Amino acid sequence: MKHNLLLIGAALSLSSCAAVFGPSQVDVTVIGVNDFHGNLLPTSFRVPDPADRSKTLTVQAGGVEAMGTILANARRTNPNTVFVGVGDMTGASPLISGLLRDEPTIDALTGLGMKVNVVGNHEFDYGFAELQRYQKGGCNSNDAAKACKFNNTFAGAGFTYIAANVLDEKTGQPVLPAYKIVQVGPAKIAFVGAVLKDTPTVVTPSGVAGLRFADEVASINAAIPAIKRMGADAIVALVHQGGTARDTFDIVDCTTLSGPIVDIAKGLDPAVSAIMTGHTHRGYNCRVPDPNGTPRVVIQGDALGHLLQRLDLTVDLRTNRVLAVKASNVVVDAANTAKDPAMTALVNKAKGLTDPIAKTVIATLGVEQISRTATPNGESPLGRVIADSQLAATSSPDKGGAVIAFMNPGGIRADLPVNVPNASKQVTYGDAFAVQPFGNILTVITLTGAQIKAVLEQQFDNPSAGSNRILQVSRGLSYTWDNSKPKGEKVSSLRLNGQAIDPAASYRVTVNNFLADGGDGFTVFAQGTNRLGGELDINAFQAFLTAGTVTPDTTERITRLN
Repeated sequence: MKHNLLLIGAALSLSSCAAVFGPSQVDVTVIGVNDFHGNLLPTSFRVPDPADRSKTLTVQAGGVEAMGTILANARRTNPNTVFVGVGDMTGASPLISGLLRDEPTIDALTGLGMKVNVVGNHEFDYGFAELQRYQKGGCNSNDAAKACKFNNTFAGAGFTYIAANVLDEKTGQPVLPAYKIVQVGPAKIAFVGAVLKDTPTVVTPSGVAGLRFADEVASINAAIPAIKRMGADAIVALVHQGGTARDTFDIVDCTTLSGPIVDIAKGLDPAVSAIMTGHTHRGYNCRVPDPNGTPRVVIQGDALGHLLQRLDLTVDLRTNRVLAVKASNVVVDAANTAKDPAMTALVNKAKGLTDPIAKTVIATLGVEQISRTATPNGESPLGRVIADSQLAATSSPDKGGAVIAFMNPGGIRADLPVNVPNASKQVTYGDAFAVQPFGNILTVITLTGAQIKAVLEQQFDNPSAGSNRILQVSRGLSYTWDNSKPKGEKVSSLRLNGQAIDPAASYRVTVNNFLADGGDGFTVFAQGTNRLGGELDINAFQAFLTAGTVTPDTTERITRLN
């Protein structure tokens, strides 16, 4: 195992020879981005300190302006370069894109020359009909207030959405292409894709209504014979599922990868030369044995455009074989990379439409930043603030009479604010929107004490998470979980305002509509009765921040043992 020197800016590991080694061999460069989430602008990113790898440095990374320049430099160096997406290009986006129905992001990725994108779970946030509009264009959106506001018309994506494992629930037929073969210079490069099979557990049910999500490995492998018949010179899998590694993103050929992607990688047909991944928002560059035991590249590029995945393939056109694969993660160092003029124009147009809202100061915090990073017990400072804001918005009798609020950590998309330093301690509406961009509706339901305990036990039995997914809890609720106990018996000492929760009593509980429908595998919430819809989560969050100076509560509400 070895690691690259940290390379930053336009020269980031992007110099490769476009040499043709003879009549049949050619170099092909594949550059990919995963979990972009509409982040047209750079955000803070931690990278290893080259002088002392036990430390990290904070850089401004990502943004389409720097990405455009890096891609242009790569294409100049090797004209045989292709740009692809590994899912979640849209959805959970900051205000600059989300307020415009993510159309600026679709236009930006098209302008950057993206050829293919495997759908991620967030591509289904607005439903399959809206995803089809993203592909084909037009203004017939289920959110007319946002659609076609970036342009009077919307042309749709210049790239192809793929997924081998998304099927029509009634017919069993695929609703998207399983693969796309892209002509890259003289080479035919096939990209075959799948989204995580557990997508229905992490997307609002209405978003995936009428769809079935099949096994990733079986679906991709079933497409391989057809790809071979088409004469592909190389096959690359785009899989919107991932894992985590103990090694940092710049470690090459790491062997510490764990999570759902490992079994997927071990099962994919050996004809797949490399696997580009997403979903877990981690940076890694590892090798996992294929079914024949041969180590194969499995790579992911963090999220939000911080890193670009890069594969350099040596392809034999005569035998339709990949002779070598070199993989690297490229830091998109926005501060030290020239801006692509076309992307600057796009960003400025989007900012002009959204800045008047985004820049409105709504509150002053008691600290520079409230973090969404969880401590070992599963709580985060920002998670407590959001849960409290949702309880405050629904506690009055006319709003539902809630006494408890739960927030899913996956719905907390950024720190507040996302960038530091923040000497003024001020936060804007754009900062708040970046934290909660989904526009979920607060929903008050009635659960028994036994159901509340049952839903907390489901934190440790979530098929989509790959690890515990601890709900953030509002002020007044406390409990203990013991990591050494078996599933179903981990939670104890469940109290509300110091009093033991009565298993037989009824309690009014606030969640967002995603959780209320059983999202993230919390199916017990869907059993709630006397359901009452309320205001948008972002409105409740804004009201809570505006009401006074917010300093995060440091008192732990959840106790972890072992």
